[in-house]
Amino acid sequence: MNANTNFQERLIGLQSNLLSFAYQLTANREQAEDLLQETTLKALDNEAKYVDNVNFKGWIFTIMRNIFINNYRQQVRQATVVDKSEDLYHINISQDSGFTSPEGSYAVKEITKALAEFTDEYRVPFNMYVAGYKYNEIADKLGLPLGTIKSRIFFARKRLRAQLGDYR
Repeated sequence: MNANTNFQERLIGLQSNLLSFAYQLTANREQAEDLLQETTLKALDNEAKYVDNVNFKGWIFTIMRNIFINNYRQQVRQATVVDKSEDLYHINISQDSGFTSPEGSYAVKEITKALAEFTDEYRVPFNMYVAGYKYNEIADKLGLPLGTIKSRIFFARKRLRAQLGDYR
């Protein structure tokens, strides 16, 4: 058996472990499968760089972790919006918010007004969620339990729906 076949067999043997690790990183089955595929391809492309006395499993998991971090950083860069309005009005408006129409602009003002009436304990987690943070990231940043964050976002949504029922 040559080194190439041994490398591929070891890589195939790690697929289930890698998928579990990818799922821990992404918390999304489809993204985890994509990350696994990307890691496998990268490992195969860089097979010549692998030194046989190095921990194979550690090497592969490091590749996956680095791909995940690079993808995450790229997503953050793409999602960054520079708001040059005087009062930073557009900072939390998604790109497909309908803001380009007068009706959309009015709806955004109403939503912003409704959110301004919320206390910080509901407004801050909700705005972070809308900005793209995941529940666990919000919980970490605010130093609160995950369940508390989920319930506050749920109640903020429920309250917004009640206040803005005319926009459905």
